Amino acid sequence: MERKRKTPQTVAGKLIAAHLVAGDPAVDAELAIRIDQTLTQDATGTMAYLQFEAMGLKRIKNDLAVSYVDHNTVQIGFENADDHDFLESIAKKYGIIYSKAGNGICHQLHLERFGKPGTTLLGSDSHTPTGGGIGQLAIGAGGIDIAVAMAGGAFHIPAPKVRGIRLVGRLPGGVSAKDVILKVLAEFGTKGNVGWIFEYFGPGVATLDVPSRATIANMGAELGVTTSVFPSDKVTRQFLAAQGRAGDFVELTADKGAKYDDVFEIDLSTLEPLAAAPHSPGNVVTVKSLAGTKVNQILIGSCTNSSYRDIRTVANLLKGKHVAADVEVGIACGSRQVIAMLARDGALATLHAAGCRMLENACGFCIGAHMSPATSAVSLRTNNRNFEGRSGTKSARVYLVSPETAAASALTGRFTACAKAAKVPPPKRFPKTDDMFLFKATAGKGVPKTRIVRGPNIAAVPAGLPLGEDLEAAVAIKVGDKITTDHIMPAGARLKYRSNVPEYSKYVFEPCDPKFHDRCQANQASGLANVIVAGESYGQGSSREHAALCPMYLGVKAVFAKSIERIHRANLVNFGIVPFVFENPADYGRLAQGQRLTLAGIRRAVAGDGRLEIGGIKLKTVLSPREKQIVLKGGLLSCLN
Repeated sequence: MERKRKTPQTVAGKLIAAHLVAGDPAVDAELAIRIDQTLTQDATGTMAYLQFEAMGLKRIKNDLAVSYVDHNTVQIGFENADDHDFLESIAKKYGIIYSKAGNGICHQLHLERFGKPGTTLLGSDSHTPTGGGIGQLAIGAGGIDIAVAMAGGAFHIPAPKVRGIRLVGRLPGGVSAKDVILKVLAEFGTKGNVGWIFEYFGPGVATLDVPSRATIANMGAELGVTTSVFPSDKVTRQFLAAQGRAGDFVELTADKGAKYDDVFEIDLSTLEPLAAAPHSPGNVVTVKSLAGTKVNQILIGSCTNSSYRDIRTVANLLKGKHVAADVEVGIACGSRQVIAMLARDGALATLHAAGCRMLENACGFCIGAHMSPATSAVSLRTNNRNFEGRSGTKSARVYLVSPETAAASALTGRFTACAKAAKVPPPKRFPKTDDMFLFKATAGKGVPKTRIVRGPNIAAVPAGLPLGEDLEAAVAIKVGDKITTDHIMPAGARLKYRSNVPEYSKYVFEPCDPKFHDRCQANQASGLANVIVAGESYGQGSSREHAALCPMYLGVKAVFAKSIERIHRANLVNFGIVPFVFENPADYGRLAQGQRLTLAGIRRAVAGDGRLEIGGIKLKTVLSPREKQIVLKGGLLSCLN
């Protein structure tokens, strides 16, 4: 009998098939996949571990869990230091590897030391897809999803479509991976990509080293896709061998004849330097169109562009020169490994001599934790987001650029395209700098008698309430399109309250309406539930689950929006908030802040077909059977206990 031929698979298809726990990608709307590795960072990790602790397990059950401290390393006040002590003690008790403050940025470190082709990685940070640069199925999610994965539970995603991004040609001088992903963003934008995986293939892939692939996968988060992925090939093998991890290599490429749901081709040789103009990563223009614009500040680093390849490229361009006198230049390397390499080859001295400020290898300026620009300043940055006010200065104009454009502009003090940059060859050997990873010997085992350290800013996780049959509600706020999680839960200095939901909830929607918290409390006191009304692409940006958890604490029971982004929608469900969308987007205009609403039969609607009508306004929510139970019970934590 002739054997039935297997259907050729994409890289994404192979990764999903190898980890599928439940569901059929060809039939089911939702898939459950097994998670091999998890990562957290300190801005989201405390809540993830508080939720894991509430499950009552003795240790983690997934293959590897790593807790990174990289966001809130500036310690003004006791809160951040207390949280770090809490995270360290949690890691020791439950068998988690702990990365100390100063060790580096989670995505850069994980790529260097732990990421494995062919595995799944779930991280409580939206830029976890960086791991796609080495052939991981790496996905960002809310903290409670990470807690479930550490407990051995599956992660659920909508059955994805796969868009193939075919790369041909070779990048010209002065153009790099940042320009590639900006080109993709120019084509597909920051909304409308929910439920897609972007997979890069074609002959041009072989011309990109692993750091370049990671940069492209990293900023796939700005597209709103589930994740981005590259094949694992000879380039991947060379990178892992140079890291002393040759045994982690697995070849993983798309089968010949594999079909994509859509294909978009980029000829790398035709690209030119690009920039994302204020105030969106999707607002892409050419650097040529900005030439001569005065620049006040240039910051190089973040999880997008802080590899040895990136920083050494900048050093090469600045060697023997000095940055313009009227521009401030700061550089944050991604890891201690990068710092060590730059110190050994003299590039660190080059950057110092050129007048650059060497910043801590941490997220820092990307999240507005320091280096905020001056009033109305123009700031060029190599990070991934330029949302209004994210830098810490609302009036600043932040542009996202490549390291090459940043270095060329640093020398002139004005927007300048880099004409040519010497290629940095992949190192044959990376130095091993693992001394700031703690508890590697007890990873997966833990030390159960460890005392958990809890500072006064660490509060218990609030519980959600079951959804009522009917709700009397009020529109607590009405916001427009592209509301980000930074709008909902401000980052920067406010992040120090991340472990204390009652305190952090005082700042929900602070950038949009500082009175939101008080209004919600007043509505609650009057027996009213709170509703948020929003436009398109609500919940862009960070995986910060506090953008759902804190509103839940303030009595928000539903969001009415034109569209909702993937991670935030999942977080809303996880905390018992119904994610409704308008059947007719024009009905958005019929609702006003403060308007009283009767949500008659909301529980029946959620349990049934997801349709709810309020005064002629038709709403719908599409929930899987699993999600329905979560919302009805008031949140995922209520389902687990």
